Amino acid sequence: MKRYSIALLPGDGIGQEVVPAACKVLESACAARGVSIEFTTYDWGSEHYFRSGVMMPVDALDRLRRHDAILLGAVGHPDIPDHITLNGLLLPIRRGFDLYANVRPACLYEGVKCPLAGYAPGSIDMVVVRENTEGEYTQAGGFLYHHLPAEVAVQTSIFTRAGIERVVRFAFDLARRRRRHVTSITKSNAQGYGMVLWDRVFREVAADYPDVATGSLLVDAAAMDFVRRPSSFDVVVASNLFGDILSDLSAIVTGSIGLAPSANLDPSRKSPSLFEPVHGSAPDIAGHNSANPMATVLAAAMMMEHLGQSEVAAAMETAVRDTLKKGAPLTRDLGGSSSTLEVAAVLASRAA
Repeated sequence: MKRYSIALLPGDGIGQEVVPAACKVLESACAARGVSIEFTTYDWGSEHYFRSGVMMPVDALDRLRRHDAILLGAVGHPDIPDHITLNGLLLPIRRGFDLYANVRPACLYEGVKCPLAGYAPGSIDMVVVRENTEGEYTQAGGFLYHHLPAEVAVQTSIFTRAGIERVVRFAFDLARRRRRHVTSITKSNAQGYGMVLWDRVFREVAADYPDVATGSLLVDAAAMDFVRRPSSFDVVVASNLFGDILSDLSAIVTGSIGLAPSANLDPSRKSPSLFEPVHGSAPDIAGHNSANPMATVLAAAMMMEHLGQSEVAAAMETAVRDTLKKGAPLTRDLGGSSSTLEVAAVLASRAA
């Protein structure tokens, strides 16, 4: 029997609800296929910050490194500034484990109402590949005259040839397994250094993939086309900031951010990769047992695919697809009235 060690970081808000729900589905799918899962839960996040002044302990990465993969729920609390929660937990894991490829699929499933007119199930099926360790989120810079009237903030984006090339190659390799089209998102008309380098490296890498069609869009035009013609996209590759924003938009045009999973990957597999739903901690509904667990279930399915358990992953995704197609049970974001636990129970049964 194949065994896997999974680190659980439920984190904050609805993360505390959707991670246990997804684990029920994962356990059911694994048990039916002779796969053993061992979970280790770490109570890091905002409550840990309130107790200790840090989001996670100093040896957090050493402890996580012992696992095969990490499943994260959400990070964020209304009483803690977002830059503290993000830079205290999620970003150090992404950078510490060099999880440079953030993969965010968006598919219009049957049974889900698209907010755009005229799109049939399956007609929107894209993946946003986001550079995950540098670019606009590098946190290079600082304050001068801090908290004084003449205060200055310097925020520097850092783009490296190596960082751009590896994520662009990842996108092209992914496109070869899909519909063989990659769209690069840029803003080189206004950002004349980092984005110009991005464009140049993209063209150089594209020359090594003559079987893959390419396109390049300025980010503002891309945002319009995500709404105007989302079915035209296959694989989209973008910088840290642009990929972050556009992947949220792709989730909304396919029906709900509650259906959007993501993977933070180390393609070299030297470190454990991290999987999470795209949605945040949603403090307004936390504790109400009403959050949609499907994004976390789909993230766990991506995790099992990454670990080589494609049958388990397929069973979990099929359970989600079948539930959406049947139209029940669904949470409020999808027009239903079922609870998180009710949805998880049905998904677990259908994944078995």
